[in-house]
Order: sequence, then C-alpha cells, then structure tokens
Amino acid sequence: MNTLQISIYTLAFLIALALLFDFMNGFHDAANAIATVVSTGVLKPQHAVAMAAFFNVVAIFFFQLKVATTVGKGTIEPSVVDHYVVFGALVGAIFWNVLTWYYGIPSSSSHALIGGLVGAAVAKAGTSSLISSGLIKTISFIVLSPLLGFVFGSIMMVLVSWLFVRSTPQRVDKWFRRMQLVSASMYSLGHGGNDAQKTMGIIWMLLIAAGYSTTSDALPMWVVLSCYGAIGLGTLFGGWRIVKTMGQKITKLKPVGGFCAETGGAITLFLATALGIPVSTTHTITGAIVGVGSSRKMSAVRWGVAGNIVWAWVFTIPASAFVAAIAWWIGTKIL
Repeated sequence: MNTLQISIYTLAFLIALALLFDFMNGFHDAANAIATVVSTGVLKPQHAVAMAAFFNVVAIFFFQLKVATTVGKGTIEPSVVDHYVVFGALVGAIFWNVLTWYYGIPSSSSHALIGGLVGAAVAKAGTSSLISSGLIKTISFIVLSPLLGFVFGSIMMVLVSWLFVRSTPQRVDKWFRRMQLVSASMYSLGHGGNDAQKTMGIIWMLLIAAGYSTTSDALPMWVVLSCYGAIGLGTLFGGWRIVKTMGQKITKLKPVGGFCAETGGAITLFLATALGIPVSTTHTITGAIVGVGSSRKMSAVRWGVAGNIVWAWVFTIPASAFVAAIAWWIGTKIL
C-alpha cells in the first residue's frame, strides 16, 4: 500500500474527529449500561454514570485488541483507505448518533461506524473495496447479538425465578438491588471493551495509511489510552434521552429483571469481544430486556416500542453509509 501524503494538521484533525465519535459513542450508549440500574432505583443517575464510566476505562486491563483488528484491517481494503474515506466514515457515524440521540432512539454506534466505512469506501472505489468476510461476520451479529441477549436474559430470569421460588418478594428485591451493582459493572466493562476498540481500529487504519504505522506493528498505546478515556468521558456525561426508552418503555423492570438483563447482555459482549466481533451494545441489551420481559409473559413487553427500535437498527447502516458517501465527496474538496 502506498503511503499517503497527509499533513500533520489533517492527521491531527481526523484523530480528534475519531475521538469525538468515541466520546459520542459513550454519550449515546451510556443508556445501555445504566438504564436498568437507574430505572429500578438501585442507583441515582450521577452515581450510575460514574460507575459505568469507570468500568468502561478499566476494560483496558481485561480484553485483547481483537475488535480493533477487525475494524482496522477486516472491513475495507487497506489500499482504499485515505483521509477522505476516514473523514466520510466518521461524519456519517457521528451524524447518525446525534440524530438518534436527539429523538431518544436506541441505535447502534457500532453499526453507524461500519455503515460509514462502507459508504465512504464504496463512494471512492465501488463494492470491490469491501472485505466480505469481515462485513458478513459483523452484519450477522445485527441479528445474533440481540438474539443471544434475549436467550441469555431469558435463561437468567428462569434460573433466578427457580432458585428464589421460596423467597419473599421483599427479600428478592433487597438481594438483587445489591447484585445489580455487579451486573451493571460487568455490562459496562463489556461495553468499554467492545466499543472503545472500534475507534482504535479507525485511528489505526489512518496511521497505517499515513505511514506512521504498519500492518505488522502493534497498536500504539497512546491510541488505546485515548480511546478508552474518550468513551469513559462520553459515558460520564450520559445520553439521558435514551435512558427512559431502554429502562421503562420496553418493559417494566424490577431489580431482579435488571440483574438478569445486564448479566445476559454482559455474557454476550464478553463472548463477542473474545471472538473479535464488533457488536452493538444497544442491540444486545435491548434483546436481553425483551428476553427478561417475555420470560414473565409476552404481554409484559411493549412490542410496538421494540418494533420501532428494530426499524432504527434496519436503517442505521444504509443511513450512515449514505451520509458518509456525501461527506467523502465534501472531504475531497476541503481537506
């Protein structure tokens, strides 16, 4: 791959834009980690976001950088990557995040980024620029991550109901108010471990294209630290518009339900991150919440709200890809 001639100012601008996306990722997806623990009344909002932000950053010590490798080297051909493609991808992803945050729609930051990469790459070089194996793996988890969340959330709810069948409701509530602190922490750990690495992959892609790194080099530590820090700060500021949708509109949650949803979601995220698959924390926790609700009775889930969320998922990749293609063209004129 030929080394691009990118000025240090353009490189710095694009890295800053990538970290802004990372911040928006944490800001937008804070609801995924804290909605259940806030909506059940276990933690106050300011305490919940502080805890979630802390575990987002602590994830640096628990996960290998397999997701960053998938995003950085496994979605579009390295020869296609330049500063225009990265600019288009980031603008497309940020646009979709801001739009869905404004309307309180729990959408996927991960798939907005993948859609942005696809849109910008196709605008530059056509569909031959895409790496089908990496994209198929990622797109398949649009279905698999909420399904796994649903299954694990349902199983946890059934197991807990069986184990505590002889306990009084007051005792169960008291016990799971404590346990939900653990489950929310684990979910936040999985959120940081999977989502921060997506931005690392983008910056890595840019550094390789600009000749500051090679495909055989390890990811620079300053990239790792800055990405974990940015997503932690984003979570700390929190996207409050989405908390109500996630925590109460889909189904009414009690502490025991919140624990089961978060635990089911955390298991899914840990599994995907270990396999190097960039998944949507939004899809995962939504599936887990629906699983918990439906394990009680199907009517406990507001299927209309869940259906509206699914439509947002369907449009995420095409919408962010479309905006990214336009942003790529604009980038070729201004950068």
